[in-house]
Amino acid sequence: MSEQTTNADQTVRQFTIGEDDNGIRLDRWFKRNLPQIGFATVSRWARTGQIRVDGKRAKPDDRLSEGQVLRVPPGGEQAPGGRKPKQHRELKPEEIAEAHAMVIRETKSAIVLNKPPGLATQGGSKTNKHVDGLLDAFVEDDDTPRPRLVHRLDKDTSGVILIARTPGSAASYSKRFSGRSARKVYWALIVGVPDVKEGTIDAPLAKQPGSGGEKMHVDLENGQPAKTRYRVVETAGKKAAWVELEPLTGRTHQLRVHLEAIGHPIVGDGKYGGQDAFLTGSISRKMHLHARRLVISEPGGGKMDVTADLPDHFSASMQQLGFDLSLSDAEPLREDTTERTKAEKKQAARAHAKQYRRSQRGPRRARGDAGKSGKPRKLGNKGRKR
Repeated sequence: MSEQTTNADQTVRQFTIGEDDNGIRLDRWFKRNLPQIGFATVSRWARTGQIRVDGKRAKPDDRLSEGQVLRVPPGGEQAPGGRKPKQHRELKPEEIAEAHAMVIRETKSAIVLNKPPGLATQGGSKTNKHVDGLLDAFVEDDDTPRPRLVHRLDKDTSGVILIARTPGSAASYSKRFSGRSARKVYWALIVGVPDVKEGTIDAPLAKQPGSGGEKMHVDLENGQPAKTRYRVVETAGKKAAWVELEPLTGRTHQLRVHLEAIGHPIVGDGKYGGQDAFLTGSISRKMHLHARRLVISEPGGGKMDVTADLPDHFSASMQQLGFDLSLSDAEPLREDTTERTKAEKKQAARAHAKQYRRSQRGPRRARGDAGKSGKPRKLGNKGRKR
């Protein structure tokens, strides 16, 4: 989107609608590009003919097209007292340094960060420190749009997270994520070794009753479709495996639930794997799930391809288990998987759910035994208690 002032002595503004805003409603355009101007003001301007599109009057629900020229009258964005409203909050020097230390790539439309484990993406109950709160570090002045989140990572998941610089680029990137054209590849360490070394986990997910929406589970009847492609890269005997994961859908906690459902929880994921998710010895108890690589189309054309280094605890575990990082460059997994019929997909989902139920028998038995002897059972070779 380009902006032009009609006259050096006037404050009437003209905007040429760009590709990112093609098809958007007029009122949504203001919310995206001039959020400091409220809906009531936009409606008043439209009603009195002060907003013009290609010289013609426009209504708030009119759709805009690329190349059209939008006339916006002066005013409407001043705070009480004539002060221009602040678009960002002041951060402490250490917060600014922390934000910039996460940057691994910057383009005209995006800032790509390598999020450390333990840092939430957004704020919430009792969560005061998060990525979204650090984005003010990238606002140079009140004329610079505040960067926006377009996707999320779990608090304990590390790796690539993309931040859009402008409202327009945020809309463009959001379309890529929602349309599944963005390719995301994760690395994970899992307990045990799957019998099938490469495949697709096809198991619908839903919120787990009684968890307050904090946990998900496999639900064949009422769950939303969820697919995860995986490939075992290397194994450490029967103790653990290093896998590449590619989510083909974007459900909450999808990777974590899918791997636990087939009996191989992610190392350190106590929320879903319980005690079975922790390896003995010096392997870290932190979650071993990392967004390794992102491939996504950019608003102006071309593709962004970015990779994030492993956090210290994950890197140390890989070394201790003897894994060779050169065996994977996190290429998006092959697309030569044969498309299955609906009946085959349903059968696969049931099989994964059966594995999930079977994997829960061990923990139930262990709790019963612990009540009798006071000692938990030891982990088996696939992370299940025997």
